[in-house]
Amino acid sequence: MKRYVYINDNDMSQDVYCDNRISNRKYTVLNFVPKNLLEQFSRFMNQYFLLIACLQLWSLITPVNPASTWGPLIFIFAVSATKEAWDDYNRYLSDKQANEKEVWVVKQAVKKLIQAQDIRVGNIVWLRENDEVPCDLVLLGTSDPQGVCYVETSALDGETDLKTRVIPSACVGIASELLHKIKGVIECPNPDKDIRRFDANVRLFPPFIDNDLCPLTINSTLLQSCYLRNTEWACGVAVYTGNETKLGMSRGIPEPKLTAVDAMIDKLTGAIFLFQIVVVIVLGTAGNVWKDTEARKLWYVLYPNEGPWYEVLVIPLRFELLCSIMIPISIKVSLDLVKSLYAKFIDWDQEMYDHETSTPSHATNTAISEDLGQVEYILTDKTGTLTENRMIFRRCCINGISYGNESGDALKDPLLLNAVASSSPDVIRFLMVMAICNTVIPTKSKNGAITYKAQSQDEDALVHAAAHLHMALVNKSGNILEINLNGLVIQYEVLDTLEFTSDRKRMSVVVKDCQNGKIIMLSKGADEAIFPYACSGQQIRAFVEAVEQYAQFGLRTLCLAWRELNEDEYEEWSLTYKEAKTTLVDREWRLAEVCQRLEHNLEILGITAIEDRLQDGVPETIETLRKAGINFWMLTGDKQSTAIQIALSCNFISPEPKGQLLLINGKTEDEVSRSLERVLLTMRITTSEPKDVAFVVDGWALEIVLNHYREAFTELAILSRTAICCRVTPSQKAQLVKLLKSCDYRTLAIGDGGNDVRMIQQADIGVGISGREGLQAARAADYSIGSKFF
Repeated sequence: MKRYVYINDNDMSQDVYCDNRISNRKYTVLNFVPKNLLEQFSRFMNQYFLLIACLQLWSLITPVNPASTWGPLIFIFAVSATKEAWDDYNRYLSDKQANEKEVWVVKQAVKKLIQAQDIRVGNIVWLRENDEVPCDLVLLGTSDPQGVCYVETSALDGETDLKTRVIPSACVGIASELLHKIKGVIECPNPDKDIRRFDANVRLFPPFIDNDLCPLTINSTLLQSCYLRNTEWACGVAVYTGNETKLGMSRGIPEPKLTAVDAMIDKLTGAIFLFQIVVVIVLGTAGNVWKDTEARKLWYVLYPNEGPWYEVLVIPLRFELLCSIMIPISIKVSLDLVKSLYAKFIDWDQEMYDHETSTPSHATNTAISEDLGQVEYILTDKTGTLTENRMIFRRCCINGISYGNESGDALKDPLLLNAVASSSPDVIRFLMVMAICNTVIPTKSKNGAITYKAQSQDEDALVHAAAHLHMALVNKSGNILEINLNGLVIQYEVLDTLEFTSDRKRMSVVVKDCQNGKIIMLSKGADEAIFPYACSGQQIRAFVEAVEQYAQFGLRTLCLAWRELNEDEYEEWSLTYKEAKTTLVDREWRLAEVCQRLEHNLEILGITAIEDRLQDGVPETIETLRKAGINFWMLTGDKQSTAIQIALSCNFISPEPKGQLLLINGKTEDEVSRSLERVLLTMRITTSEPKDVAFVVDGWALEIVLNHYREAFTELAILSRTAICCRVTPSQKAQLVKLLKSCDYRTLAIGDGGNDVRMIQQADIGVGISGREGLQAARAADYSIGSKFF
């Protein structure tokens, strides 16, 4: 299904789509009482207490004052309902504040100030620097002559680095005073919650452009709750409003988690209630028999000869009330109070305070604290969780020559410094890829110092290392970027950027040298995504050995390559690429196919090795938890060799001969099946031995295992105390957590990035780290902690 948004045309968009009023409320005034009571009485223990309280209202059978039960019951429910009402009222106030915020929109070619809730699809919204984006917009113009603006997306995805947004090519050159009168239509998909993707087209009406289709991507959008930074003004057309924005589609109240103690209490309550029923039936039957045979003969009992129809129920129900003390209502009061107080102790714990980032620990979910003492499996991310996610450029291999092996720091290696000083062609091309093939934004301060805004720590480390070696990225203005090489400023025009995807595992930039007009493609990516596309005849053994060597040191590796293009080849490819960018069906797949046509016959330039140091105290903490009988699984997107080295460094697994690693690999179902059977057989044999055995599986093999051999893999998961899962996707992380939960294990998932959110939400206990990858994991977690938590 498609949505057609008519730009700056109130008649076409009026009443077709929802307004911009947002609502995060869980209740309304009318449904609060029934909905809240329904939620509270979904637990069997609450249903039991309600049954006893109702029975005590019958004066004929109750031996006590009904207030003794109704009082505590109403108090407990009132406290829970008040807390829910207070939380919902705060959500209402937050919504009200956002809905009534004043924004500038264009109506009838005039800028007017209206409330954010009155924005309609098709309206042109005008933003100034540091303004919050009120709805999802397609960018039309900015104060920058090249049509670039910068946004902060921390409220959306937790990432604190600035992102670049660019106006569509159809809007380039339109004067700011004409933006009030712009007309056109945007063809886009129906609302969804994917904040990484927006496949659409725009067609401006004459006289602005002659009805040409122009593709739109996520890089041409400003999403709700982002902030405009370092840009004087920007304007865009509203495409999604209210709860239909990408952020609005992602909102929702997470389902409550049931702790092991709560589940046990509910089961015991049910069992005791069944026992009470048996007791009541036996004693009630005996009481009725005695009443009919003996009691009526006793003058002082005063039983009438004939009673009402319900008389047979009186004695059994009296016994039920007498037996109700088996499940005291005070247990619920005590549990709720103790849980809340225990959670507060976590908030108050000064030893869990991270002084470096001024981040305290915080218990978002106060109802599951007791589960922290019953964890059986900890599933952890690697980067930013076990490691600091503070990347440092350590070593490199250029044209088969390794630098930094002796000193451990390539930036201080005399051989590399001399090669840079003598302008060695191989080294210069290598540094050129490091400086240009990225999405880094250079900004210049008032004193002339250049700082970099990078979307990943790897890119930040590479650009800083290139600048240290006198290949500095000094300016990026639209499609023109400037490189300072030993004091000489060189300009390049960026023709196309082939963005990184998890499937391609590489990114490329096509640039044109403004000095000589040469067109060059610069690429970087994982070794398995670059080596297969090396030009025939190039010897890559030295690079393969370098990758293996760096992985042995636990370093993160990237392969750099380039290729010179002739103009005819590029022009032909560019037409196909633009066509793929405009398609609305399977755009991502089409783009990957087109990129493949250009990313071949690459000349491998070298390998970079970046260190991601362990967090302080990680090895000692893991060793202590393993002694306590807690099992560990590492779930990472990094390569297998690097993950194994990190696991060895932090006592995740034991080295030979005390430990043994079993590999599950293969590209086909048969290969994976044989590998899984071999590992499972070995695991069955070694379970009785004191040897520390762990298995390693990569994302490709894991996908096959989860789809076709889940039962065998579940058995392996039960037998293994330690697992290393490499190259896994966020959905695979969540599937592994779900698999362990299906075996009745208590799981704790810990991570610091947006790719860990699904795993954290799936686990019985989710712990998020306020780390360098942002706050998304911390916001989604049951408990949040600072980065220095060991």
